[in-house]
Amino acid sequence: MSTSETSEATAPSQRKSLRRVVTASTLGTTVEYYDFTLYATTAALVFDKTFFPTASPIVGTLAAFATYFVGYVARPLGGIVFGHYGDRLGRKNVLIITMLMMGLGTFAIGLLPSYDSIGVAAPVLLVAIRLVQGIGMGGEYGGGLLMALEYSPARRQGLATSLVHIGTPAGVLLPVGLVTALDVVLPDGTYDQWAWRLPFLASILLVGVGVYIRLRVTESPEFVKMREQREVQSLPVKEVFSRQWRALALSVVAKIAESGLFNIYYVVAITYVTSELDLDKGPVLMAVLVACAVECLTLPYFGALSDRVGRRKVYIGGAVFQALLAVPFFLLMQTGSFWGYALGMTLGLGVGHASMYAAQGALFANLYPVDVRYTGLSATQQIGATLGGGFSPLIGTALLTAGGGHWSWLVVYCVGVAVLSALAASRLRAGER
Repeated sequence: MSTSETSEATAPSQRKSLRRVVTASTLGTTVEYYDFTLYATTAALVFDKTFFPTASPIVGTLAAFATYFVGYVARPLGGIVFGHYGDRLGRKNVLIITMLMMGLGTFAIGLLPSYDSIGVAAPVLLVAIRLVQGIGMGGEYGGGLLMALEYSPARRQGLATSLVHIGTPAGVLLPVGLVTALDVVLPDGTYDQWAWRLPFLASILLVGVGVYIRLRVTESPEFVKMREQREVQSLPVKEVFSRQWRALALSVVAKIAESGLFNIYYVVAITYVTSELDLDKGPVLMAVLVACAVECLTLPYFGALSDRVGRRKVYIGGAVFQALLAVPFFLLMQTGSFWGYALGMTLGLGVGHASMYAAQGALFANLYPVDVRYTGLSATQQIGATLGGGFSPLIGTALLTAGGGHWSWLVVYCVGVAVLSALAASRLRAGER
């Protein structure tokens, strides 16, 4: 058989493998963000009363967000640990372990007794579960994205990784949809009393499907080639921090706005509307659903655009857009109407966040050589996400409190991190196209 005939024969098989890999990676991202979004939503609405009932409402909310932050603190550790084994032993097996850690942790929270039942042990156990989840999540992103990236041709890596990122709005859409449906269907107060547990318990279904698909995926071809050539690093983290430190530092700072502003739009905005403005949570949750549905469509568009015009340009454009959006976003939130919420959330998530997130995967992954790519990308993602998304709910709530419930200081934060990340992204030198 000739070379062209062989290529034609294997092309359908390669496309099938790529589809399976992208599906498996997208499901992993969905589980990751289902876990974190469900926790963030429930922390904003319920956890202050369930696990911190002796505190005032604002202190209880801060305490609930502090346990949310614990999960972020553990993520860099998970990224380094699983990045090490992913670069040395392969991506596939690591990803099965991380998915189980994330999903089973969410399921366990659904079974956790309240403060009224077991006292201080309840928040202590909550923190312990969040630590385990955070470690698993720290290793999930890098491996899942690299499987899609390393199966794809270079000219399509932006699109392929943006498809994996659809798992993020999908991971928001599913739990928020469940929370909204339960809140509408069940009698008043039922969700806060016990029905909040149902979406946590339902996560086991996503985990089962995800693990099944991942067991059928073969190892990354670039990793297999690297292993055959005996180029595996003995200590990838040392290589990243000693020789790739510039790329790591700049990409971490570039990541802050993407992750931090996502949680401002979602976590802090819900708290602002329901707590500070004392408005019903139903319309703003529905607006989040609309925005996430739009982002599922805009991510592939921006991913394909980044392949054509350059990933760095699309990423910086998204950061600048979000800096300009800061004041209009909160004015729209202040309207108290569903359409105001929906427009603000759609601009924030479906345009600003989507453009940065779509370009991010191929932009950051190609900063690192294959032998340390899992470790490097995981370090970028998890340290940046901790500094951005981990801190932003705490900072946002504190700034709202300092401003007497007004969002003026919060706008300064939003603009500041957007500009900072744009400047850092402009200095990236390798892999940005």
